[in-house]
Amino acid sequence: MSDILFQPYRLNKALELNNRILMAPLTRCMADDNLVPTDDMVAYYARRADAGLIISEATIIRPDGQGYPNTPGLFTDAQIQGWKKVTAAVHRAGGKIFAQLWHTGRVAHPYFFGGEDVLAPSAEKVEGTVPRRRELTYVTPKPATLDDIQQLVQDYAQAAANAIEAGFDGVEIHGANGYLIDQFLHHDSNKRSDEYGGSPENMSRFALEVTDAIAASIGWEKTALRISPGAYFNMQGDARDRQVFDYLLNELQNRDLAYLHIGIFDDSMEFDYLGGRASQYVRSRYHKTLVGVGGFTADSASQAIDAGEFDLVAIGRPFIANPDYISKVRNQQDLVTYTDDMLATLV
Repeated sequence: MSDILFQPYRLNKALELNNRILMAPLTRCMADDNLVPTDDMVAYYARRADAGLIISEATIIRPDGQGYPNTPGLFTDAQIQGWKKVTAAVHRAGGKIFAQLWHTGRVAHPYFFGGEDVLAPSAEKVEGTVPRRRELTYVTPKPATLDDIQQLVQDYAQAAANAIEAGFDGVEIHGANGYLIDQFLHHDSNKRSDEYGGSPENMSRFALEVTDAIAASIGWEKTALRISPGAYFNMQGDARDRQVFDYLLNELQNRDLAYLHIGIFDDSMEFDYLGGRASQYVRSRYHKTLVGVGGFTADSASQAIDAGEFDLVAIGRPFIANPDYISKVRNQQDLVTYTDDMLATLV
């Protein structure tokens, strides 16, 4: 294994990391019924503090962003105080942690927030049932008005400020995997004809407004973004999507993000309209700090970094199975194999 994996690395000249392995955001749905992080979550994150950077599980910015049970939030004082315990424990253990900010858009469900309307770019319904609540089927969303969109931008920025108050070192905007921001970026979910739809510039507008608003609130060095150019989760791909991401990546190249994170479950997936893997497509257009993810091991991550494919690599499921993942890799110890039943507990 290359030593580069564990050499100090300065992220965007602002955040000193111990190594180039990041703990990927692993949405565990383990907060309490008020969406406040629990003591088990405190211990869970603290045990993994030797990762180069922990990216928290997806954390909703406001009540109507919830699409899964017991996902943590960052919009009440109790939630901020709960996260303070997590961040303090991670920092005591010598780690760094970013909050991943989330709104599920059309994947939300009124069951969770006692509301009526689910907001999305367009009235495009996701088919199927809600994970972990199979008795619930998705509803047809209400297209967000221009006022709704501007309020969402403000709420993302407020959630970022709340994250800093809660002790996070920065935030990662969840703009991937078929959730709200990603829904604006794909033709399958964005059928708008106003300034937020119909062209690459318009379809990218919401993502860029959220990113700029958060950076204005907390600083570019603390602002990261996750994107999914290849539609594969909660939506269908469209060849026109490439033009949207061509435009978006050019705009992001002109900004000073802490990092850009590719949202993909398996980096070997290929997309015809991207000309291959999503990571190859993004790297060819984005030349600043890039985080890869999607089925990597420590060895394959090291090889990808050496080859210049990424600057950092996020590891997911092995961190669930191995709280001491970094130590085991460093000492060439055997890893516990991940199994799906591990998702039911926090160890």
